[in-house]
Amino acid sequence: MSLTNTPPTAELQALDAAHHMHPFTANGALGQKGARIITRAQGVRLTDSNGEELIDGMAGLWCVNIGYGRAELAEAAARQMRELPYYNTFFQTSHVPALTLAAKLAELAPDDLNHVFFAGSGSEANDTNIRMVRQYWALKGQAQRGTIIARRNGYHGSTMGGGSLGGMAAMHAQGGMPIPGIVHIDQPYWWGEGGDMTPEEFGLARARALEEKILEIGPETVAAFIAEPVQGAGGVIIPPDSYWPEVQRIVDKYGILLIADEVITGFGRLGQWFGSQSYGIRPHIMTIAKGLSSGYQPIGGSIVCDEVAQTIAQDEFNHGYTYSGHPVAAAVALENLRILDEESIVTRVRDEAAPYLANAWATLTDHPLVGEAVSRGLMASLALTPDKSSRAAFAAGPGRAGYVCREYCFANGLVMRHVGDRMIIAPPLVISTSDIDELIRRARNALDQTLEHLHRDGAMVAA
Repeated sequence: MSLTNTPPTAELQALDAAHHMHPFTANGALGQKGARIITRAQGVRLTDSNGEELIDGMAGLWCVNIGYGRAELAEAAARQMRELPYYNTFFQTSHVPALTLAAKLAELAPDDLNHVFFAGSGSEANDTNIRMVRQYWALKGQAQRGTIIARRNGYHGSTMGGGSLGGMAAMHAQGGMPIPGIVHIDQPYWWGEGGDMTPEEFGLARARALEEKILEIGPETVAAFIAEPVQGAGGVIIPPDSYWPEVQRIVDKYGILLIADEVITGFGRLGQWFGSQSYGIRPHIMTIAKGLSSGYQPIGGSIVCDEVAQTIAQDEFNHGYTYSGHPVAAAVALENLRILDEESIVTRVRDEAAPYLANAWATLTDHPLVGEAVSRGLMASLALTPDKSSRAAFAAGPGRAGYVCREYCFANGLVMRHVGDRMIIAPPLVISTSDIDELIRRARNALDQTLEHLHRDGAMVAA
C-alpha cells in the first residue's frame, strides 16, 4: 500500500478499526469514534489527515527531543542500512555503531556509569535490570537478595517485568502482575496525598517509607530500589526537594542498588543530560530509551556502574535481545546525541526554555479549575480541582474532568495528555518561546471550555 497520496480520513479510520490493535486503548470504542490519523510532522507541530495542525505538547511519547523532521537522522539511518543493516552482538561479535554508542554514553553519564547493555525499549531495559541485579547479588554470594522495591503509580514499561516494577493499579489488574519479588511503596505526591504536612515534611516521610519497607522485609533480602527522578506517566509528579537526598541516604545505609529510570528524564528533559544529575542522585544503573534516539528508532538500554558490570562479567549472563544494539538504531542515536550536543540543546533547556516555560505555566494557576501548576525542566503538569483551597478531588471520580479537558485540548490544536485529573506536557526540547506562548494560549482556551462544560454538567463538585 502506498502512503504517498493519503486516502480519505474515513477510509483510513475504517482500516485502522478493522486491523490495528492500539496500546492502552479500548479498541472497540475507538473504532466507533475513529482514530486521529497523523500524517506529517515538523519541529514541534503535527499535521493530521484532515490538514489540521497541532502543537505536540507530549513530544510523541516523551521522546522526540530534537523535534520532527531532522533529515540528518534519516541520512544516518540510510548510510548504516547500506553498510550494515543488521548484525547481532551475541556469539562474541560486535559492530561499530553499538560499541561507539556505548562509549559515547559512558562519556555522557555521571560518575562510574561506564557500561551499557542495549535493549529495544525502556520496558526491555527494565526487564534486563531485574535479571541483572538478581544475578549481581547471586554472584556476590547473596542470592537471597532478590526483592526489588518500586513505587505505586510509578511507570517502568508494560512488559511483565517492567509492568510489575511499575505501580499502576490498572495494569496490575490484568495479566497476572506483579510478578513475585517486587513490592511497592507510596509515591512522593504532595499535592494529592500530602494532607497537612509541608512539602519538606512529606518528602521526608515518603522517602522514609523506603526504609520502613526495607526493615519490614529484611535488608538481607532487598536487591534494589527503582524510581523515576520525576514520575512521568504517573502525572508528572515532582518530588519535594527533601525526597531524593533522603532516599540516597537510605540506599547507601543498607547497601542496596539504586536504579534511576531515566527513560523520560534522560537526554536533556530536565536541563541536564540525565535527571539523576539534576537531583544529585548516584544510581548504580540508569534505564534509558526515548530521547536516546528522539524516537526516530526504537532503542533502549541500561547504563551500568563499574562494580555491577565487573561482577556480572564474572560469569555468562544468559540474557539478551535479537535487536540489542541494532546497528541502524545505534547510528541514529549517535547522530541524535551529536545534534543535542553541538546545538547546545540541553544547555538551552536549562538556561532558556525551562525557565520560560516555568513562568508561563505558573500563570495558569489563576484559572478557577487549576489547583497546581508545576514544572521541572520541560515537564509540566496541572492539577484540576473543583476546590483549590482544599485540594479536593472531583465527586464524579478521577479522570472525568481530565478526559474532558484533553478532548478540548485536541479541538484547540494541542496534544496535552491527562492522567486522571492531571494535565501533563513534555514538549520537544527545541520548542521556542513563541511556541510556548501559543501552547499556553491553547491550554487556557481548553481550560475555559472544560470549566464551562463541567459547570453545565453539574460536575464542579468536590468529593
